[in-house]
Amino acid sequence: MARPAPVRVLPAGREALLVELDSAEAAEAFHAEVVRRRARGDLPGVREVVPGARTVLLDGLAGSSDADRGRLARALESWTVEPLHRAEGPRTEIRVVYDGPDLAEVAGMWGVAPQEVAALHSATAFRVAFCGFAPGFGYLTGLPEHLHVPRRATPRTRVPAGAVALAGPYTGVYPRPSPGGWRLVGRMEDPDRLWDPAREPAALLAPGTRVRFVPVEAHG
Repeated sequence: MARPAPVRVLPAGREALLVELDSAEAAEAFHAEVVRRRARGDLPGVREVVPGARTVLLDGLAGSSDADRGRLARALESWTVEPLHRAEGPRTEIRVVYDGPDLAEVAGMWGVAPQEVAALHSATAFRVAFCGFAPGFGYLTGLPEHLHVPRRATPRTRVPAGAVALAGPYTGVYPRPSPGGWRLVGRMEDPDRLWDPAREPAALLAPGTRVRFVPVEAHG
């Protein structure tokens, strides 16, 4: 059932409004509502929408007056937001070899055998909630709460591109080599797909995208 969204709307410079929500789930639902209304033409002054963990930024309000932004802020606060429909949005598949260095440790936390991690993880319907950390890095939600795992106590100095990793409620795929403290359970077959500046959007895992992981055997 639709409900008023408990939000706080703050100015962010002279061309943006930052919507703060009370949970990650509420932020995902609010972002989906923004996308729907923008597609209908209800937000003509908004050039860019940037979701975060518990925020949604509406940017590009160039030329709008303080009064215009105030009216939009009040409208945002009064929106009725539909519950998040996780089956909506573009869909992509990521082929993964589940042989990460933290696989056995994650299996122990889940109380299953290591070979069962791939089955549990790939059976989950994921959705990109927001992007951050590095270009092309999406924060994917959908993992049941009992499968959430903490970050590593000591981050690695280098995580390879394509590493499939878990931390808290999120799954992520590293688009390039970088330090990282997430737990690595596998590797994507073709990580070059994650970020392509010539593509629109450049990020394969753009906010709102539904993601399925497909287990594959290692070659060689």
